[in-house]
Amino acid sequence: MTQKPYGVDPPSLRKTLGVLDGVAIAASSTAATTSIGIGLGVTAGVVGLHLPAIMLLAFVPILGIAGAFSRLNKVEPNAGNGYVWVGRSLSPWLGFLVGWVSIVATVAFLAYTTAVTGSAMIQLAGQAGLHNVAGLALDPGSTAQTTAVGVGVLVAVTLTAVTGVKTAARLQSGLLVFEYVVLLGFCGYGIVTGPHPFSLSWFDPFQIPSATALAQGLLLSVFCYWGFEAAFTVNEEVRDPRDASRAGTITLVTMLGLFLLGSVAFQRVLSENELAGHGAEGLAFLGNRLADQPLAALPLVALMFSAVASLQAGVIPTARGMFAMSRDRTLGPVWSKVSARYGTPARGTLLIGAMAVVVATLSLVIPRLADMIMATVNAVGIVVALSYALIALAAAARFRGLLRENLWDGIRAVVLPTLSAVALLGLGGYLAWSFYDSADHFEVSADNGWFLLLTPTFMIVSGFVAGAWAKWGRKSAYFTTGRGTDADAPELLATAG
Repeated sequence: MTQKPYGVDPPSLRKTLGVLDGVAIAASSTAATTSIGIGLGVTAGVVGLHLPAIMLLAFVPILGIAGAFSRLNKVEPNAGNGYVWVGRSLSPWLGFLVGWVSIVATVAFLAYTTAVTGSAMIQLAGQAGLHNVAGLALDPGSTAQTTAVGVGVLVAVTLTAVTGVKTAARLQSGLLVFEYVVLLGFCGYGIVTGPHPFSLSWFDPFQIPSATALAQGLLLSVFCYWGFEAAFTVNEEVRDPRDASRAGTITLVTMLGLFLLGSVAFQRVLSENELAGHGAEGLAFLGNRLADQPLAALPLVALMFSAVASLQAGVIPTARGMFAMSRDRTLGPVWSKVSARYGTPARGTLLIGAMAVVVATLSLVIPRLADMIMATVNAVGIVVALSYALIALAAAARFRGLLRENLWDGIRAVVLPTLSAVALLGLGGYLAWSFYDSADHFEVSADNGWFLLLTPTFMIVSGFVAGAWAKWGRKSAYFTTGRGTDADAPELLATAG
């Protein structure tokens, strides 16, 4: 056991969750409806009519990452998950970096989703006949207007998250049922009635226009899958740690099915130009093509529900990750304060919401919502790929003994995660170089490669700065042992399955 945080017993969270609760949180964090409604249009602008191919291709390394999460969670359930696992198996510096980039990436995601939520609400207002407020013309493509509306929602869901993950899971379960019914209904109807003929070439990754388009498309798709690991951030609040692994796996497979369904439906109903040209409003455009009002508004309502749920689901795992880091003195003590009333890191949850509001406000420097989405998704995609790769390498290092004892288990526990890590690191590195090489000056624009590279670079560099302060300023023992404060699970044996 490492040193106690600030001279007190390690705080603990209440164990109240089951598998379905974990699925609700992870599925809401992944936000399939938002990814389909917005991400598919953005990705189509890169890979053309090959959305099913890119979604299937991205699923392969993500499946290896999911296996790494599941195995590591069985032997060391910890709210810090990757931060603790990488710190123990590879390096405390790399472990801290995983924890740090997960935090800053989620805060950026919350800012992005805040604007998406506001956009969906303004679109709904327009369909209800409200086009002006106090003389101001409502514009769902305006970053300023969408952020203003979305911030109000973010504040509300943050307050709800304070009361506990059980309450949040119940709310998200209801929202998910509605979302999935609408998605399955409209996408299924679109597949059957769409005017564009089905083509097997949609599933052929070799027809994607270029290597750069393939790399960027893959990272955009990785971003769509990002969030399944939210089930592992509440692994100290589930009654059985294996439930977190089951929830993560169920969520990931469900997302694959929904993404393939949505990809085929979009390409059956919309042309390539229509799909790529309606980015942030793609799902609403699809609804209008398939139905008349008021039924045509249902996909937009589902998108709004998805965005609201993912806001709340984003706050919850980030607060848990910072809670775990605070126990180890790598972050300040405020993050590990547990509410006596709710049994949650209430102060940390409120601070996460406040940070997201600040970042959302700063994002107003990008006036067009579509540009802000592209910049955010690319930045988060690169750092998520780095984080996933390090966790996969940690699993490979930790379970390497299985290669000598059981070849099949060794392949699943070591070889597959290693291949997934190499693929993601190569992908992120290639795309970063492409961004750097594509521009000769800096400009705040989603088309400027240096700007697209600046944000993930800042996320990573700031992690090493914060790590230096944690090591020498806070004098955290984590940088000596790499172990989490709550790492009191049985000692890992290489043969643990």
